[in-house]
Amino acid sequence: MNQEHLSRLKAAIRDVHDFPKPGIVFKDITPILGDGNLFRHTIDEFIAAVGPERPDKIVGIDARGFIFGAAMADRLGVGFVPVRKKGKLPWETNGAAYALEYGEAHVEIHKDAVLTGERVVLIDDLLATGGTAGAALKLIHDLGGQVVCLLFLIELAFLEGRKNLDASVRTEALLTY
Repeated sequence: MNQEHLSRLKAAIRDVHDFPKPGIVFKDITPILGDGNLFRHTIDEFIAAVGPERPDKIVGIDARGFIFGAAMADRLGVGFVPVRKKGKLPWETNGAAYALEYGEAHVEIHKDAVLTGERVVLIDDLLATGGTAGAALKLIHDLGGQVVCLLFLIELAFLEGRKNLDASVRTEALLTY
């Protein structure tokens, strides 16, 4: 990975205190998205992190995973698959629930989005507790997909989200806090 690019990415992320609730320090990535060079470098770094494991599809998690995943899919010339919040996809879906701090959430994927044996990269902007990524990983496996790696822009390592992911799947984060 290009350390200069990663340093520039880290410098562009701003901390927003007490968002979305008191005590939270939100990592705002919109300055990266708003700068064409930084955004391009981010996609370059994600592609480099995939390495020689060329996927058949990129699966992005709602919503910021869509931004990075669609750009990667375009660059690699492969399909893009959205994993969305419950009730947002228009066709037949498979779903998975996961625990939140206060309650439960649910994500879904179209039943025909990933075919048996397809090699998939799963991407999102943030790995925190691992709940959303773990649920998306389960959905891909249930469809018969082979996840070659999990990619995140940011990992909040102190939340130990990797513990909630499949340890046999390579997990990469461009930036760690």
